[in-house]
Amino acid sequence: MTEHEAQHTAQRDPAFSESQGPPKETHNEVGQDQPQEAEAVQENGAEVSTDATPAGAPEAAIPELVIISGMSGAGRSTAAKCLEDLGWFVVDNLPPALIPTMVELGARSQGNVARIAVVVDVRGRRFFDNLRESLADLDSRSVTRRIVFLESSDDALVRRFESVRRPHPLQGDGRIVDGIAAERELLRELRGDADLVIDTSSLNVHELRAKMDAQFAGEEEPELRATVMSFGFKYGLPVDADLVADMRFLPNPHWVPELRPYTGLNEEVSAYVFNQPGAKEFLDRYAELLRLIATGYRREGKRYVTIAIGCTGGKHRSVAVSEKLAARLAAEGVETVVVHRDMGRE
Repeated sequence: MTEHEAQHTAQRDPAFSESQGPPKETHNEVGQDQPQEAEAVQENGAEVSTDATPAGAPEAAIPELVIISGMSGAGRSTAAKCLEDLGWFVVDNLPPALIPTMVELGARSQGNVARIAVVVDVRGRRFFDNLRESLADLDSRSVTRRIVFLESSDDALVRRFESVRRPHPLQGDGRIVDGIAAERELLRELRGDADLVIDTSSLNVHELRAKMDAQFAGEEEPELRATVMSFGFKYGLPVDADLVADMRFLPNPHWVPELRPYTGLNEEVSAYVFNQPGAKEFLDRYAELLRLIATGYRREGKRYVTIAIGCTGGKHRSVAVSEKLAARLAAEGVETVVVHRDMGRE
């Protein structure tokens, strides 16, 4: 499957990206080849116990813990990404035996890791058998923990696996439905212990994120992070752009000999661009439009937006406008990054 096909599949059948293979690198993955138990570690030459509560640590230092599990293809990755966007420290596919150690490390972070989310699933294979023991250990240490279980119907799961043309992790030489049945049996007790069960059979990605936000976002409004990217149309449209604006309606500084060697980062080039009719008006109206769009994005649970500003070569007009637009967004409290994709390619 090509990258374009994968993106199209994700748009058609939302939210359920773990059926597409290994977790993306946005998570803090922990390999399965780690030892199941770590009785002690060395710190500054001294042996330190890896109990979930470090000696002498105040109870308030113990991080809040959420364990995300459920059926493969039911939306675990989307749920984890939602918590990551809300500021949780997310660890994907952590062997259950290491969960108490992860909590203990968070407790020693001096408040820097106050909330931890761990994705646990059948990819852990033999490690999954240690989950109940780890949960009992956490309960004995009064760790605040919740289990979120993602559920879905057989029909929906089969459709999702077939759409990405990947086998179920437990189907072996059998059919997808055989793997689903085996996984349901393996997860039956954990589902019964879950604090929150979400059936994603008829949910899209936005609806699933909304449910997670309702449980974990509290009253805080989700932040929006923007990437403002300048580019040249002659090099092609950015594939990851959410919004595209065309600056080719402005005169091109390329045809001004004294400005041609410079870029839109140059003050004289920027002044030339914004002295053209319509430039300042465009910036004002586009910034106003983005405020409207940003409100809708937040309401729909969208956390990231890429705004592409293009001109012919991505050197003068698009660069100057991107810089000004990014400054406007930052002044309004939007966390903004500027990228000049094609500057220097000519």
